[in-house]
Amino acid sequence: MAADLTTTVVPDQAHPSGPGHRPHRHPAGSPGAFVGRDESALHRATTPDYFGWLEHVRAAAGCSHPIRLTGEVATVDRATGQLLASVSTADLPDGEIYKPCGNRRHAVCPSCARTYQRDAYQLVRAGLAGGKGIPASVAQHPAVFGTFTAPSFGPVHTQRTDRAGRPIPCRPRRQPEPCPHGVDMRCHERHADDDPALGIPLCLDCYDHHAQVVWNHSAPELWRRTTIAITRHIHARTRALGLPWIVQVTDSGRVRRVPPVKLSFGKVAEMQRRGVVHYHAVIRLDGVDPHHPDAVIPPPDAFGVDDLVAAVEHAAAVVAFTTRPHPVQPTGWRIVWGEQVDVRPVNADGDITDGKVAGYLAKYATKSTEATGHVSRRLDGDTIDLYANEHGTHPERLIDACWTLGQHRDWQQLRRWAHMLGFGGHFLTKSRRYSVTFRLLRDARVIWRRTEAGDEYPDDQGDDTTLIVGLLSYVGSGWRTTGDALLANTAAAMARERREIAREELCAVA
Repeated sequence: MAADLTTTVVPDQAHPSGPGHRPHRHPAGSPGAFVGRDESALHRATTPDYFGWLEHVRAAAGCSHPIRLTGEVATVDRATGQLLASVSTADLPDGEIYKPCGNRRHAVCPSCARTYQRDAYQLVRAGLAGGKGIPASVAQHPAVFGTFTAPSFGPVHTQRTDRAGRPIPCRPRRQPEPCPHGVDMRCHERHADDDPALGIPLCLDCYDHHAQVVWNHSAPELWRRTTIAITRHIHARTRALGLPWIVQVTDSGRVRRVPPVKLSFGKVAEMQRRGVVHYHAVIRLDGVDPHHPDAVIPPPDAFGVDDLVAAVEHAAAVVAFTTRPHPVQPTGWRIVWGEQVDVRPVNADGDITDGKVAGYLAKYATKSTEATGHVSRRLDGDTIDLYANEHGTHPERLIDACWTLGQHRDWQQLRRWAHMLGFGGHFLTKSRRYSVTFRLLRDARVIWRRTEAGDEYPDDQGDDTTLIVGLLSYVGSGWRTTGDALLANTAAAMARERREIAREELCAVA
């Protein structure tokens, strides 16, 4: 397997980091002096403005490869447009501004992934318990936690347990069971969690790699059709109960009738070790306000969580479609959910609580293809041979399947997402009314850091009369030297440790 091609912590100073990059040089010994690759942490720590530099990079201190920007930051009066102040990055340490990369993948940047994970937790939990602008009444709405898996594309090494939860052999058989390629399809091992054999097909030649990458590519469409099927089942239940539909008047004056219930959801895609995605979803049932369509209100009392469970299970069982034809598969591939579909009610007093569900989904929001042993950036004709091999390992065959099938003009997107084993969807999505957005959470964090007031959602009509405008351009990615990376990440780790201790102390007092 080829090595990980993630962004280096320290960029190569011998080459420009960005288009039109011209390094800023300052007088030797000044805080903004250009630092070479061989600069040591000791030299940075002994500069007169070392603590000022630490404060300057604090926002990106824990990032593995921060974005470096140069230019000006202006403060403008909102009412008159008058320029009140302007700060040039040339007057700042290093002559640049450091910004976190914001990558959600833990394998690429653990610090930014941790921030993304906490935002994902707040986003999912707000949709179940309220807060962050979502009414607390959502805690009383019918909600379920569903897991939707992919079908089998061939036997793989897996973990199995008996009814008592004790581990049992992977694929026991009394008699030899050779496949057409002469491989014995038995496995009497009890695989541990860290066993590298997990997810690997028992016979690589028997496994249907083409069908798996096509399923990965089609999974977002399968989910879309599933939500439509759930909604239709709920609407049929509405008619069966004899509930009246609501009359709405649109902004254009058009009158329309809509059902009294609406579906909201938040879901996370998890990449299994066999290289196929499955979905974990929170599905909630809301009511409809005829005068405020965007309001989140409880559904009619006639609807309960059992109705929602029945609708989800029905949709998972019946939804299916056939892809467009391909020379390899002239009739197309049949796309369906696997047999292991699990739907459980979310109950504040039961085993499936809002906190557990939010933590579970947030955990997988920062993961990608690492579980399969493959990590790479987007592939092209120059790099595909590093990762694709039709006779190689399981991930290499999946990537080769994407590249081979992507030769057809109607399937070119498979090549675009070959590094994701065919999956082109986002790893965390939600319906519009389910909860807050990542942007709102990030903006609230920026405002809190700037004001240190702790007010998460300030009034837009308040005293904020100035506008911050950044006239910045990209310089490069990564720390300028390994010494800078060491000092910045050490300071960030110490600050993070202090915050964790403070959080534990507050929890102990509470």
